[in-house]
Amino acid sequence: MNFDKSKAAWEAGSAYVAGGVNSGYRTGLRPHPLVFQRAYEAHLVDLDGNDYIDYFAGMGPMILGHSPKEVIDAASAQLQQSILVAGQTPLEYEAARLITELVPAAELVRFNSSGAEAVQAALRVARAFTGKKKVIKFEGHYHGWFDNVLWSVTPDPAAAGDPLAPTPLPGTLGQEDEVNLIVLPWNNAEVIERELAKGDVAAVIMEPIMFNTGGVLPLPGYLEKVRELTTKYGAVYIIDEVITGFRVSSGGAQKVLGLTPDITIFGKALANGFAVAALAGKKEIMALIGDAKVMHGGTYNSQSVSMAATVATLKLLQSEKPHQAIAKTGTALMNGLREIFTKHNLVFEIVGYPSVFNVRFDLQGPTDYRSAMTANRAKYLDFAFELLQRGVRILPRGTWFVSAAHTDEDIAKTLIAVNTALSALK
Repeated sequence: MNFDKSKAAWEAGSAYVAGGVNSGYRTGLRPHPLVFQRAYEAHLVDLDGNDYIDYFAGMGPMILGHSPKEVIDAASAQLQQSILVAGQTPLEYEAARLITELVPAAELVRFNSSGAEAVQAALRVARAFTGKKKVIKFEGHYHGWFDNVLWSVTPDPAAAGDPLAPTPLPGTLGQEDEVNLIVLPWNNAEVIERELAKGDVAAVIMEPIMFNTGGVLPLPGYLEKVRELTTKYGAVYIIDEVITGFRVSSGGAQKVLGLTPDITIFGKALANGFAVAALAGKKEIMALIGDAKVMHGGTYNSQSVSMAATVATLKLLQSEKPHQAIAKTGTALMNGLREIFTKHNLVFEIVGYPSVFNVRFDLQGPTDYRSAMTANRAKYLDFAFELLQRGVRILPRGTWFVSAAHTDEDIAKTLIAVNTALSALK
């Protein structure tokens, strides 16, 4: 494939946009950041006319694909009514009602423009509710790019030290020192109880499935034990479902895993590409925000057009039709990958669900960040680039997002590309 026009546009744009990208997570991709001219169904088309089967799915949000008629029609119609009113519209109430119907643990809702913002609101209300300050997070878990949580997301194990009591490591230059933050290894309930027993922990925040780094499932009984411990010691249990919410199932990972958190963070698939996130949780906690005892603001929260898109997306997900479609194509993709990897004598593991799963090479059975990072990431990066050159775009970190717009033909073409890419790598 030729990427010349995309490269030229990126280089020219770098004169006006720092680094030529507007998110640090779009840098460092091979061969360089791509520039796209359009998207449709489960495909992207770049400036060179290259057409890709897309498993980035906008980094997860596009669960219905890039051109779902119902969502586009709802947003277009709302543009004729209002864009931003600095007040309320019936749409936000309907969107919140749909969330509470789909997620039993969501008793009250507040909307945000990004998952990172919603995390901040959740931590603030947890501190207010408990009267405590400290927060427990886990190595390899990502909760946004703000200073207080961008710790030990991709830490160097040698610098992090003791695996049972890691040294918090910053994620960027210019970051403020960690304050009231405790970093722990995931999938180990004993270390959580060790910290909770001290009596000063306001909240425990985690991804229910570690999809941001490594693709690790919770060990049997682990999440239930954390729920038990947070209740016992009076800490708020926060689940970050920005990736898994409404994607793993219509009720999120918590529905599949049988989990009842105190607060949940939603984003990405919530509005199929529109800038909407939410925190939702128990009435007794969320009432602190509702009564304005805990400040939560945002000019663009519940913006009219985004709310119209949210309602349309949630209604489709509530029908279960998108998840039924994904169950078929996503399962076929996972099974096909397993067959081809086995044929090529790879040591591999595929972890997750038809709608979102993680692939790794030369490693099986990791249970936390440090063990997951021993996978052969260099081989996977080469694999991802070979696929890109064959018209299949996958995330270099190993996560695949499948949408309801992926067709049987897309899956078949993907598997052919996987086979030829692996042959080329040999």
